[in-house]
Amino acid sequence: MSQILSIVVFVGAYILIATERVHRVAAALGGAALMLALGLTNGETAFHSLDAGVDWNVVFLLLGMMIIVGVIKQTGLFEYLAIAAAKRAKGKPFAVMVLFVIITAVASAALDNVTTVLLIAPVTFLVCDRLNLNPIPFLIAEVLASNIGGAATLIGDPPNIIIASRAGLSFNDFLIHMAPFAIFMMAVFVLVCRWLFRSAFKYDEKRVAEVMALNERDAIRDSKLLWQSMIVLALVMVGFVLHSALHVEPSVVALLGAGVLVMISKVTTEEAIADVEWETLVFFMGLFIMVGALVKTGVIGEVSKALADAVGGQPLLAVMALLGISAVLSAIVDNIPYVATMSPIVADLVAAQGGGPQAESLWWSLALGADLGGNATAVGASANVVMLGLAARNGTPISFWKFTRYGIIVAALSIALAAPYLWLRYFVLA
Repeated sequence: MSQILSIVVFVGAYILIATERVHRVAAALGGAALMLALGLTNGETAFHSLDAGVDWNVVFLLLGMMIIVGVIKQTGLFEYLAIAAAKRAKGKPFAVMVLFVIITAVASAALDNVTTVLLIAPVTFLVCDRLNLNPIPFLIAEVLASNIGGAATLIGDPPNIIIASRAGLSFNDFLIHMAPFAIFMMAVFVLVCRWLFRSAFKYDEKRVAEVMALNERDAIRDSKLLWQSMIVLALVMVGFVLHSALHVEPSVVALLGAGVLVMISKVTTEEAIADVEWETLVFFMGLFIMVGALVKTGVIGEVSKALADAVGGQPLLAVMALLGISAVLSAIVDNIPYVATMSPIVADLVAAQGGGPQAESLWWSLALGADLGGNATAVGASANVVMLGLAARNGTPISFWKFTRYGIIVAALSIALAAPYLWLRYFVLA
């Protein structure tokens, strides 16, 4: 009975989010409140469980990086980058988009996709404003690229960190197995962007001429604060890369960086937190509690075990089924709790098949399915939720279905190409 109730509450909240009949934050909080009120989860689980509660690492990573971005915004750096990027692309909209999606993908692999979205969005708003372009297609393209690029490395996407921890995989393992496909997929994605966002490439000669005449160096308003911000940001990035060796969570690194930057700069606390997306953070909390209730009542576990039973002893079938199911479920629920729940099941499948390249390919199937499937809907990946929050704050809201109309095409194409990649690499050429 508890499983049926949790499904009903989750589906109801999801429909409200998708149809936008009520604000997504209200829908997520209402769903979380119902899960708690009906006893489908409890305070201890919702706020303290690592597997079925709010992922505070994600919440505080976002909070720390939002504060850092808020301080950097005071320097004029984003205006500088916007003008420089527009001039480098000679004001041509498609060239601007290609430049931004490549930068986003590379940065997402080196940092993580959520941090990259927080950094690239302000520049995008400014470029589009200067060139009289609609920012929505550019924002959607960037967040899709961030999820593709983030799949390439251990730190690029939060689900990869969970998989690496459970499977004992290293940073280099992800580079060897995931990066080749991510690079190939990005090349395909750039070509697809030309068709997918074709209505966005309107050339305004007058606005382009105005941008080309600007001197980007004039945009820097506080050079001292800029240097302070860049030093702290660089140290934070080093902390992200070395977090596993230092045994310090990325969220702690981000909060330390935010605290140090506010302390050493002349920026007031009010200015530093002015750009924090509180609605996005609260939405995440509600979503995590709802998904956690599905975990606690055994709904996600039942789905995972059914998969394990259906494909036992058939490595290729297991890999393909896991890829497809991971893509679908990661589109419906956030891919972080999904991967956290699925990892033990995959570990059992790998052990049952005796290890080796074919058995271990299950981990790469899970990673590709979760990372790329998260592109399908507005709530499939953390970066998607953050980007929608930033767009709404800027006065250019992106609806659930507007995002999904583009995201589901890219996700389906990615999974369609990932299937032959897994088959060729681990079964034909192994």
